[in-house]
This record gives sequence, C-alpha cells and structure tokens, in this order.
Amino acid sequence: MPDTVSAAVTYAAIALSCLGTLGMLNAHRQGWSPNPRLLFRAGALAVLVVANLTPVGSSDMASYAAYGRIAALGGDPYSTTPAQLGGAYARLVSVGWQNTPSVYGPVATWWQAVAAFVGDDRPWLTIWVLMLANAAVFLGTGYLLLRTADDPVRAALLWIANPLLIGVLVAGGHQDTIVACLTVGAIHFVRRATRWHHDLVVGGLVGLACGVKISAALLGVGLAWPLLRSGAWRQAARQTCAATLALAILYGVYGLHALAPLSAASHLVSTPSLWAVFDRLGTAFLGPRAAATTTSVLWPILMLALAWALRRRVPADTPTVVAAPFALAFAWILTAPWTMPWYAAVAWALAALFRQGRLTQYLIVATAVLALSHNSGGHGWTR
Repeated sequence: MPDTVSAAVTYAAIALSCLGTLGMLNAHRQGWSPNPRLLFRAGALAVLVVANLTPVGSSDMASYAAYGRIAALGGDPYSTTPAQLGGAYARLVSVGWQNTPSVYGPVATWWQAVAAFVGDDRPWLTIWVLMLANAAVFLGTGYLLLRTADDPVRAALLWIANPLLIGVLVAGGHQDTIVACLTVGAIHFVRRATRWHHDLVVGGLVGLACGVKISAALLGVGLAWPLLRSGAWRQAARQTCAATLALAILYGVYGLHALAPLSAASHLVSTPSLWAVFDRLGTAFLGPRAAATTTSVLWPILMLALAWALRRRVPADTPTVVAAPFALAFAWILTAPWTMPWYAAVAWALAALFRQGRLTQYLIVATAVLALSHNSGGHGWTR
C-alpha cells in the first residue's frame, strides 16, 4: 500500500480495536457472559494469524533480531551496536537505534540469541521465530489468567480476546509479553503463599522479569509494599533477597557494564509524554543537562503520587497484592518520560485479575492513545 493508505488502515485498526474492547467490556458489565473457552479459542486463532504476519507498529523486532545475532555470534550486545554488526540485520534496524547497545536484560538477550541461532544469517527467520515465541507466551499468559482470575470471562476479554492488546503486543512482537507472563505467575504464588519457599519463587520470578526489562522492578516494589505495611518483614525480605540474588546472577554473566545502556536511555523523552514540553522549555532556559536532571528527579515523585491516587480508585475488594502493582504499573506508563503502548502489558495482565472498574476504561484509552502516537503505519523498516 502507499504510505498514506497504510497509515490510515493501521490508525483505523487501532481506533476500532479500542472501541471494540470498550464495547465488549460494557456488554459484559450489562450481563453478556460468553463461554471463556470459546473466547480463548477465538483469541488464539487471531494471535496465530497475526504472529505469522510481518510485524506492525514499531521496528523493535529488528533490534531484537540484531542483538540476538550479536549474542549468537559470541559478541556482547551491551557493548556492540547493530551498526558494528553490519550486514542484513543492521540494515533493518531503524536509524535511531543502530548505534545503541542493547537496553534489555540478559534473559531477553538469551531469548533473542536462541532465535538468531535458528535464523542464522536470515533475519526474516529470526524475526519469525521471535514472533512465534512471543505469541506462545501471550497464549500462555491468557491461559494462566483464565485459570487464576476471579472472572474468567473478563480476563479473556482483557487479554486473549482483546483486539487492542493483540495489535500492540502480538503484532509488534514485544517482549513486554514475557514480563506480563512472569507477573501473573508471581501474583499466583503470592496469593497462595503458605510456606517460606513460596516467597523465594516469587522473588525468583520478579528477578527473571527484571532480567527481561529492568522496569519490572516496579512489580517487586508493588508486591513488597503491602507486606511492609502489614508488618510481614520477613516475607518481604525473602522475596527481595531472592529477586536481588536472581538479578545479580543474571547480570553477573555479562558484568555491570550491561547496565550502562540503561543509564543512557533513561534520559530519553517521548511524545505524548507530558515531559516532552518540559524538556523543550527546560533545555531552552536551563540547558540540556539541568533539564534532564530535573526530569529524572521529578517524574518518580509524580509517579508515586499518581500511583497512590490510582490505588484509591481500585475496587475495594481487590487484593492489595494485585492493586498495588497495578497502580504502580499504570502510573508508570502515564508519567514516565519515555513510554510506549506495549509498556502497558503488565498493567493489562493485572487488570484482568480484578473486577470491572472505571480504571480499566482509562487503561484502554491510554493504550490506544499511545498506540496511535507510536505507530509506524506498517511501513518503514519493513519495506
């Protein structure tokens, strides 16, 4: 398709997916209760179709493949850039990321390396393997939610049969799906924890999630907070120590320099982030370094304040171990300087675990707005 037609089609798909998701949840609230197994099968069919298409929405899949290729060749993706890799893989990576080392954790790197080992010098095959693996994790997360959520129908509508989420996570092939899956597993063990080793499992899952994307540390904070408030210090300490140990082992394979790209990426600002305007004005009046420092100090404070406000709006009967991480995850995507629609994966997975509320509608709209703002229109690197 021509660029304008392709963009119009994908923008329309995002808008219609948003309306469709809102419509299904509204119908469910008014009494519509389809068979959750039927929803799972319908969603699984859509996921399998989308996973076998060219990725749409961003060029992240090309970066995943390039970092995986570097690792598969025995290189260090935390010090080697796609531009230094060169070849067919590097040509697919968008210009803005060709000179950037990997900002993903060791678990993500190994995931990418396995796909690149299969794909060898064929980037299309590496990307296809990553798409299929991501779809499998998406389906697995949907199955876990159906088995663990209080309302399986709502869980299916919010995840496996959610057209907006399928378009953002599966069509884009984003690894935030893995973080969401580990989050659901951690919540499952927390809600059923009866012995000390359950806390170690929870901490291990949080550590693995951080090994995919370091932002998963918010999950650990969200799980520890209610324990600290209730005086369960030992339980919180066991989970924290297990998560820290797992993360130390994972990053110990590469060394502390693997965290360096994260420091550089922390100064990025995206639109429609509310910090985009502040960044421009601050750079003009304070200078780029002062503006970046001010933003890095203020946005976590704003995130915590918004998380506190969102927590008060979560339905009262929602378990704290679900409500607190959800509030933090949702506040993060609303206040972080650099935010993308697929960052909402954890918030979606947690929202599927508690009953209908207005916050879910806000989450749908926020995800759709971000998807419209960060949509490649189906062109760009895929051409």
